[in-house]
Amino acid sequence: MDRKSKIDRKTKETNIHLELNLDGRGLSEVDTGIPFMDHMLGLMAAHGFMNMELTAVGDTEIDDHHTVEDLGICLGMALRDALGEKRGIRRYGQAIVPMDEALARVVMDISNRPVLCYRVPLKKRTTGTFDVGLIKEFFRALVTNAGITMHVDLLAGEEPHHVSEAVFKAFARALDQASGPESRLNGNVPSTKGLL
Repeated sequence: MDRKSKIDRKTKETNIHLELNLDGRGLSEVDTGIPFMDHMLGLMAAHGFMNMELTAVGDTEIDDHHTVEDLGICLGMALRDALGEKRGIRRYGQAIVPMDEALARVVMDISNRPVLCYRVPLKKRTTGTFDVGLIKEFFRALVTNAGITMHVDLLAGEEPHHVSEAVFKAFARALDQASGPESRLNGNVPSTKGLL
C-alpha cells in the first residue's frame, strides 16, 4: 500500500507545497516562513515516522494566522489522501508525551467525523513572537480536512514552548498508532458499517 500524498494549494494568502509519506523514517525538510512551526512540524515528522517535504509562503507580514491555518488544511488533505479508504488501519490511537514539566495527551479516531476538543489552557500565549493559540487553529483545520475526531488535553505544564512540543509529539505518536496496520482486519475497513 502506497501511503503517499502530494498537495499544492495556492490562495491569495498562501502558497503551499507538501509531499507526505506516512510510511517514512521521520525525515523532513520544512520551510514555512515561521521558524516555530518549522520546529514543530519537524518534530511531528520525526516522532510520527513520516517523511515530509513542505514549503510555504504566506502573508506573515500581517500575522501568522493564515499560514498556520492553511498548513493544517494541507496536512489534513494529505492525510486523507494518503489513507485512502482506510483499509486495514487500527483507526484509534493515543499518546501521552512529557516535555520537561509539560504533559500532553492526544487521543484520536480516524473516523471521517471531524471533531476537535482542544483543552490546553495557558496563561502565557507566546513563545518568542509566535502565538501558541494558533496551534488550536492548525489542528482544527487538520482534523476537519483529514476527517479525524481528536481530543487534546494538557495534563500539566506552563511553558508554552514545552507544551507545544508535547502536543505535537503526542499527535505524531497517536497518528502513527491509529494509521498503522492491524493485521487482524485482513485489509478490511475498521468499522462495523463497512465504511468510514
